[in-house]
Amino acid sequence: MAVPTNSLTRVDAGPPPEATAWTTWWRRWPGWAPRAALVWGVGDAVVQTAWAVTGTSVPVKPHETYTAGVQFALAALAVLGGAAAQATSRPLGRPGRVVVSVALAASLLVFGAGALGVTEILVTLVTLSGIESATGVVQILLNTSGAGLLLMTVVAHRRRRRGGCPRCGHPHTRAGDGPLVHPGASMASARTQVTAYVLMCGLVPWAGLKTIWTLGGDALGVTAEGWRKLNEGAGAAGSLASAGLDASVMAALLGVFLLTGLMYRWGMAFPRWTPFLSGRRVPRLLPLVPAWLTGGALSVYGVVLNVMALLSAIRVIPAFEPKPPFTTSADLTWMVWFGGLAFGGLGFALIVAARSYAARTRYICASADTAEAAGSDGVDVDAR
Repeated sequence: MAVPTNSLTRVDAGPPPEATAWTTWWRRWPGWAPRAALVWGVGDAVVQTAWAVTGTSVPVKPHETYTAGVQFALAALAVLGGAAAQATSRPLGRPGRVVVSVALAASLLVFGAGALGVTEILVTLVTLSGIESATGVVQILLNTSGAGLLLMTVVAHRRRRRGGCPRCGHPHTRAGDGPLVHPGASMASARTQVTAYVLMCGLVPWAGLKTIWTLGGDALGVTAEGWRKLNEGAGAAGSLASAGLDASVMAALLGVFLLTGLMYRWGMAFPRWTPFLSGRRVPRLLPLVPAWLTGGALSVYGVVLNVMALLSAIRVIPAFEPKPPFTTSADLTWMVWFGGLAFGGLGFALIVAARSYAARTRYICASADTAEAAGSDGVDVDAR
């Protein structure tokens, strides 16, 4: 998918602002990310081992918990991944590079998959539904932080191997911990916008049915009374339902807000209606991290639901057993399919928009030869 490029411009006029301890520390992330990954790996291993030894219940999914054997395996993999991350900061021969690459790939795959549940935590917090398991939340947060540090290490290592700056990816010999040159605000291409909006249309059947039920209507064999009983005692979610609002639909609207921000200029520079921040550049990772995490989790979940609905409809797997408020298997199958379209559509739309946003906001180090670096990517540098 083509992503338009744009001119690189400094976001500040005049001399660059004095660097603070925070900005200096963050600029050097290629150096500290491997060490942080090692610290995380040891810490995660301690937590997993303690849970396994004490028999602490850690849910992996509803009505199922991690076994002690799995927790010990996760502890070993965390240490292995952290050690491999630390090894990237040293010269390695070919056998060493192969071992490190395999260890990083395996640990990133496992802990990245474990981080997909962070979307559920965010929805729970937004809808004030309450946390079911504290250990489950800690497990997901550990997976998320580990996956993030491992990914940062892999990116820096890959760029370094290609002869580029580990921070910006462009080749230059000067230090890569100074100020950055950022692109000006721009919109996603028309192709990206059309693709994202078409995918987002998958929300319509699912959100429409939930809205009908919440507002007192009957549809797909579900009555408003049955839907109301299902949401009784659901905390804040039940309170929203009594006011004619569905918590999951409201959470989906937040995803739509994030999606539009990734495609328009106000997602790169805070608009005028944002107090104290108007005109400032939006930190690149602020929308990208939730977009990648949410998009990844929703797209996987959506694909699973669509496959299950299809296999159930053609009787490859047993038909879904109807549970209140659904009265027939066919009605429940339709709702599963609508859910797959909604979650998968929004998830893939976020991924498409995030890819465009990542390309449009890619920076280069100010110490680099900006003309040569930009020319290698086909980007014209604004010399202002």
